[in-house]
Amino acid sequence: MASPLFTIPIESTNGSIVCTNPDPTTQNIYLLTFSSPKDNRLTPAFINALLLALDIIEHRFSRGVVITTSGIEKFYSNGLDLALALSTEGFFENWLYKLFRRFITYPMPTVSLLNGHAFAGGFMLGMYHDYRIQNPSRGFLCVNELDFGAPMRAPMVAIFREKLAASTVRDMILEAKRFTAPEALKAGIVDGLGGLDEALAFIKGRGLEKKAASGVYNTLREEMFPKLLGVLNDEAGNSRWREELEGIKERTAEESKRNVESWERKKSAKL
Repeated sequence: MASPLFTIPIESTNGSIVCTNPDPTTQNIYLLTFSSPKDNRLTPAFINALLLALDIIEHRFSRGVVITTSGIEKFYSNGLDLALALSTEGFFENWLYKLFRRFITYPMPTVSLLNGHAFAGGFMLGMYHDYRIQNPSRGFLCVNELDFGAPMRAPMVAIFREKLAASTVRDMILEAKRFTAPEALKAGIVDGLGGLDEALAFIKGRGLEKKAASGVYNTLREEMFPKLLGVLNDEAGNSRWREELEGIKERTAEESKRNVESWERKKSAKL
């Protein structure tokens, strides 16, 4: 491995995020390798470290392209620590959505090198990158909230809806489908298969290391996804929409129950 440009500790897990230049022939490709045992959960400490790493690259290095990957072979990220997320006041708007927004507004191209499983929030993190390269021999991509009974919030769903075909999003969310690398490539979820060498070839083949030089890369990306940014920036509005919908559902359920009871009475009367 190349000598680190810098290292950010993740003290809560004795983990770290290490930034290296993986290609000595191209000085402005930055590889962020995160290792936060046991499976790179998106906790406040992890998110703070990743945000700081992105800040350092932006303000202390020349503009280029950022790759993120995991130093844990089995997992890119296994998503949220749900109990911690729900018990941490403001976790979604002050940590998770802040991280997602940072990738949408970041002034350089970003590539997620999915070396292993990316589940739930980990999959979302990969989707918030511009490009994705997936290990062809290890790991699934999966939104598995259906399996463990957790609702998804608007910014979690919006990234899939904005970037993928409706039928793919349906299978992903309403069936909790686990996508292998070939399936993910066919569905347009990832842009290529392989490891770091393939990711570097992908970057150079598209000239991504040069795309941030003009200074408008993030502005162009932001204009591509105004609805997504609107959802990320309006947690209060998202909550109001959910409350209104829950009220409508409750009234609908009551009406539905009365309709069934009326039907049963009429049916009984005919017997």
